[in-house]
Amino acid sequence: MTHPHLPQLRIPATYMRGGTSKGVFFRRQDLPEAAQVPGVARDALLMRVIGSPDPYGKHTDGMGGATSSTSKVVIIAAASVPDHDVDYLYGQVPLDKPFIDWSGNCGNLSSAVGPFAISNGFIDPARVPRDGICTVRIWQANIGKTIIAHVPMREGVVQEIGDFELDGVTFPAAEIQLEFLDPAAEDGEGGGAMFPTGQLQEDLEVPGVGTFRATLINSGVPVVFVEAAALGYEGTELQGALNEDAAALARLEAIRAAGAVRMGLVPDLAAAERRPLTPKVAFVAPARAYVSSSGKPVPAEAINLNVRAISMGKMHHAMMGTASVAIATAATVPGTLVNQAAGGAVGEAVTFGHPSGTLRVGAQASVVDGQWTVTKAIMSRSARVLMEGTVRVPAD
Repeated sequence: MTHPHLPQLRIPATYMRGGTSKGVFFRRQDLPEAAQVPGVARDALLMRVIGSPDPYGKHTDGMGGATSSTSKVVIIAAASVPDHDVDYLYGQVPLDKPFIDWSGNCGNLSSAVGPFAISNGFIDPARVPRDGICTVRIWQANIGKTIIAHVPMREGVVQEIGDFELDGVTFPAAEIQLEFLDPAAEDGEGGGAMFPTGQLQEDLEVPGVGTFRATLINSGVPVVFVEAAALGYEGTELQGALNEDAAALARLEAIRAAGAVRMGLVPDLAAAERRPLTPKVAFVAPARAYVSSSGKPVPAEAINLNVRAISMGKMHHAMMGTASVAIATAATVPGTLVNQAAGGAVGEAVTFGHPSGTLRVGAQASVVDGQWTVTKAIMSRSARVLMEGTVRVPAD
């Protein structure tokens, strides 16, 4: 049976960079009715927008960039909870599998949500200064958390160009400060504790691989931290050292899956495979000089520690924003592997080295009723509209 070849759908969309990521942003009301609610229709549409799944691994027939950092979709809607401006829903689109992972947040794209909300009429104009800072309260709908974005305004529009430099982003832009409030533990996930197992570090048994010292934390995003040395690494590696090494990536995925089970995020290892976005796995090492992927030297004295993270099965080119929250939180808690790699006392801010350079993140953590808790994490990012108009999708 032949199908009539219908004209493509035209859906209003904005292609944005946020931090070291980029994605396709939609207003929920602009999506076809069937795609405005969770389900098969929404996921099929958004996968087609990105061009996934793609057995060629290129995203040639879609808006994706064939990496975890550039294969993302965002849906923005009017706030569903009081005292917030917008709902922000984020989808990570795997390159090679036919589904979208809605289990976590993207900390990098969080920086683009405020500018998008202001430019697309979600904020009361009376609250938007002509010049100065516009504060946008964002409800992160994937994990039920509040993010506050401080967005610079100039002559009545969002200021995008500036002199703030972010390692991993080619050109300077205007600085946007983000506050992740109460970032620990997604509601109902991992028992709701910052350290879901109750341990600051422990022996994690990884079936068929071995046993590793690990810190399992849920702050910003669930993360399994292990020591670089235990994996045979120095912590100064760049993407090429791991991303061409299938055996190394498989071992790190096994560690990630075992951590997912241990944290109570999934019932078994098979379920971890169906949830590739979270938890993350990262390895830490004491500060050591290296040359970043752009060729810029990073001296040991410029950082507290080195961290390398895996996202969607590959080493991230910089650092996921949510994992940065976890790094900063864990670094402030004595006894974690992250704190030990940083040499102990780090205060309320930590600067770590990643493949593209360095990043400074602040966190405020304390003990309440015998449990570690974190009130907020703070970092600076930037965002920019790359293209806006309509994205086209085959009507079938």
